[in-house]
Amino acid sequence: MSQYGAYGYAQHGWGYARILAHYYPGTALATAPLKRVRVLLTQGRAKLTIGSAADFRVTAADGTSYTLPAGEVTFGPKLQIPVQDPTQLQPVPMALPGPLVFAPGTQPLELGRPYRGQIQVSVVNGKLRAVDSVGLEAYLDAVVPSEMPHRWLPEALKAQAVAARSYALSRLQTGAFDLFPDVRSQVYGGVRAEQPETTGAVEATAGQVLTYAGAVAQTFFYSTSGGRTVAAEDAWGKPIPYLVSVPDPYDSISPYHDWGPVSFTAARVAKALKSPGRLLDVQTTPNGSGRVGEVTAIGANGESTIPGANVRTALGLRSTWFTVGVVSLAPSATPASIVFGGAAELTGIVRNVAGAAVEQRPAGTSIWTPLTTIVPAKDGTFALAVKPKTTTSYRIALGTARTQPARLPVAPLVRFYPLRAAATELRGLVRPVLAGARVDVQRLDGTVWRTVKQVQVDENGDFDAPLQLTSGSYRARVVAGRGFVPGTTRVLEVVNG
Repeated sequence: MSQYGAYGYAQHGWGYARILAHYYPGTALATAPLKRVRVLLTQGRAKLTIGSAADFRVTAADGTSYTLPAGEVTFGPKLQIPVQDPTQLQPVPMALPGPLVFAPGTQPLELGRPYRGQIQVSVVNGKLRAVDSVGLEAYLDAVVPSEMPHRWLPEALKAQAVAARSYALSRLQTGAFDLFPDVRSQVYGGVRAEQPETTGAVEATAGQVLTYAGAVAQTFFYSTSGGRTVAAEDAWGKPIPYLVSVPDPYDSISPYHDWGPVSFTAARVAKALKSPGRLLDVQTTPNGSGRVGEVTAIGANGESTIPGANVRTALGLRSTWFTVGVVSLAPSATPASIVFGGAAELTGIVRNVAGAAVEQRPAGTSIWTPLTTIVPAKDGTFALAVKPKTTTSYRIALGTARTQPARLPVAPLVRFYPLRAAATELRGLVRPVLAGARVDVQRLDGTVWRTVKQVQVDENGDFDAPLQLTSGSYRARVVAGRGFVPGTTRVLEVVNG
């Protein structure tokens, strides 16, 4: 049962019996005998403080019982309780044989907060464990308002009361306790959680449980289904006839009906999915409840497939009802740099998401500006031609998420002018005009380019390097700066004689 869905059905006039029949098909309402349940309050504690606003009693394992005055007692694993010794005027600490059972007087016992029932304290591995033994109906008075807002419609509260009662009885154990006080079982808030509306719902359904084939049903419930409940087989791998996937149209009123998007880096997803090698893509396989049954990581070295429930845990997702949107960006295979005036191509994947856009940031600036919205192909891939005027970083923006930047280095255009006969200089141009930029004229010496002349670009974007030319290979190199990586001319071959 989804609680918001049950509330929605109550808003549409459904009674609690009809609500329960929808979420747990094949079950029947029946009456169970009154029972007590044992709820773990705390364990592994070095000390405990138990008290009450009125006198209360403690009974040791040997049956000896002592009255304790209103207030608190604090004790450790030796179970030394200040009790009244007939030979003493004042109470004295006495080590009592455990386990100890604390029973209330006219006011509830308190262990951090007040609770109905009796509290049994045992020593386990040298630490203290406290378990509340409480009547089932009193337990529900504190559970129902802890699990469902007490101001919701009465029929929804009644459905919750029956589901909570059935769940509690289906979890009775033979060990030290039956139930946890939190979402591992049901949230048990103690006396302070009680509300008139939910107590009324418990009383109106007193003793009622859901049964299947004569046994109390395991009536699992949760806040939000997303629009369809999940079947037990899809959740735990074991089918339960009355825990099947059913439509949940009114779950849409839940603030958690839609959640996300949640963004993760490729590294985080690769680790969660145990991707073999660099993560390239992610694919999902649905189960019968419409959730993600399996997730496959496609890595550079193969594939790995793990259950959707494991992915939910590894990534901290709200449920297994999710889709995977892939957003990636990388420069296409290009030379080490783009020559000014040239173009390049950005490629990537934008799949199962809408509104992804490319942003750009030229070198020397800190502000990202929008470039264009991406329109991917049917398979989610895209290719985008860009013509940066200077070295520029690009990224994809989707909501508040951003990909890692892809940097496209741009080099200035550097050319030699045609060499004149008997020339004693090398002349050339630089575009864009980078007046004052240093130009290294270099000659190939074996396998090393050695600078033979340094000049500057003039205000027209030209440079003139007077030098004695000998046979060999020459080039001009404009050093990096002003948003550009180094740029060079093509190699010029000089032959004398």
